[in-house]
Amino acid sequence: MPSSPLSSVGAARKAIADQLVEIRKDAGLNGAELSSRCGWHPAKTSRIQSGKSAASEDDIRAWCTVCGAEDRIPDLIAATRAADSIHQRWRRRNSSGMRLAQEKVIGDYERTELFRIYVSNVLPGFFQTAEYATALMRSITDFQGTPNDVAAAVPARLARARLMHSGAHRFAVLIEEWVLRTRIGSVEGMAAQLDHLLALMSLPSVSIGIIPAGCPRAIWPLEAFYLFDDQRVAVETLTAKVNVLQPSEITDYVRAFAGLSKMAVHGAKARALIGSAIASLE
Repeated sequence: MPSSPLSSVGAARKAIADQLVEIRKDAGLNGAELSSRCGWHPAKTSRIQSGKSAASEDDIRAWCTVCGAEDRIPDLIAATRAADSIHQRWRRRNSSGMRLAQEKVIGDYERTELFRIYVSNVLPGFFQTAEYATALMRSITDFQGTPNDVAAAVPARLARARLMHSGAHRFAVLIEEWVLRTRIGSVEGMAAQLDHLLALMSLPSVSIGIIPAGCPRAIWPLEAFYLFDDQRVAVETLTAKVNVLQPSEITDYVRAFAGLSKMAVHGAKARALIGSAIASLE
């Protein structure tokens, strides 16, 4: 089963910490001596070396300078920035509004042939109507306290839907039944969203499976995740999007998707669950 999506972040930061330990030892310094020369408490050195605290770019510069390893600074800073890109906090990502963040991801989507998507909270952006996306993005903006550019961000999000109608892109999507019954926006808007979902099921590029709420669970409900071919997994948590890049972890998510697929219903049974959700709105 999938390990924590934060393990990729931890592994990247631990690799940086191990290099810093190596640099300190090569310089013939112990932790206390390095701390004194850097002008900080030994506890900070201990946390950085263990990987419990991430070294900032200024920390790396100071560490390498006192160890006479200035030539290592550029590579370590690049590695730190790469680790930061694995874990993208939503508030930071949306700090200037949501439109730019929506536009930035389209390149990754265009390069992907097979999307395997599991959602346990809201419908994926590909499938959202304008009203559903507007209500959802307004609530996200309010919660995060980020600039409100929802009117501009919604068209940018909906633009990725064109990939379902062009090129060699394929979409295998698994949706927990309760997502169909979780009202986002108005009753009329939710009904229109579910009708839109039914229409998408007829597309040859799209496979939609619904996991019934009462089915025996072979795999527990997980946080929403997006598999981009076999190259990357984007896991969405409350506070951040975590990019899983380690092959062993990607394999775990592929296995989880296969297990969740076995619990899902497709075709007429899936349509019936969507129809039931529409009827419950009335």
